Amino acid sequence: MTSLSARDDVAAAVAAAYDARAATYDESAMHRDLAVTVAGFCALDGVRDVLDVATGTGLVLRALASAAGRPLRLAGVDLSPDMLTVARREAPDATLLRADAAALPLADGSADLVTCVTALQLMPRPDAVLAEWARVLRPGGRAVTATFTGFGRPARPRRDFPVRHDRFATPELLAGLATRAGLRLTRHAAWSHHDGDAFLLAELEADR
Repeated sequence: MTSLSARDDVAAAVAAAYDARAATYDESAMHRDLAVTVAGFCALDGVRDVLDVATGTGLVLRALASAAGRPLRLAGVDLSPDMLTVARREAPDATLLRADAAALPLADGSADLVTCVTALQLMPRPDAVLAEWARVLRPGGRAVTATFTGFGRPARPRRDFPVRHDRFATPELLAGLATRAGLRLTRHAAWSHHDGDAFLLAELEADR
């Protein structure tokens, strides 16, 4: 089990790394295109309250607002203050909070949809993170993830925090993790970007 101090160290390192990328993050065509693809994958009928976990600059929230074509109550959490600064500028109607994904500052049963895009691999306690999704989702609510599968780009060694793509690279792996958290995999799809990155898009339903 990871100690509290070690988790704090990882959180601080992740925040610092993404602070450094905040000013240019939205320049990535892959991240922009993936956000639009995820929004199109989400079933938005009946959805009003949305939480984007590890929201970064709010790209997914912005894409969901555009895809819905009607008002949504949008919220996002992230560890990076600088990413959240950009998100507040680009998505001024969203509620944006600095928070740990394993301890969400939301009430039980307060969200219809949770999204988390290209971030699970950074989280030391994915079981706790998915359990939080199950807690905050209303009955029948859904979580949608996008995780790396192809690892098309050469891996860049990191010494400041671990990156574990292998935990979420197949539907079977994600389904096992979801089941332990009280969620069930209901559908999934593969998507690839022209730059070589490949992704698993998955919908998880609150099992209650």
